[in-house]
Amino acid sequence: MLDTMSCLERFALAAREHIDLSVRVLGGTPVTVRVRNRFSSTLNEVVTCTPDGVFLTSWGYRLGTADDVENAAARLAYLLAALPA
Repeated sequence: MLDTMSCLERFALAAREHIDLSVRVLGGTPVTVRVRNRFSSTLNEVVTCTPDGVFLTSWGYRLGTADDVENAAARLAYLLAALPA
């Protein structure tokens, strides 16, 4: 079982590499990462990490795994129409 908090912190760091995204790690149960496009009030998503290390959006879309955090964050950036830094 993975430490989901550390996986989500790594995901948040990778998502911050995309200049158009605003990223916040939110505590609670479960821990989540809220990501939004800075230029749109409707382009936003909440991401969780399963105990198996799978990053999921709030609507169940599988972004990727903890083995490849950068590509999972890039996939979310693409969905939110964000550009790399």
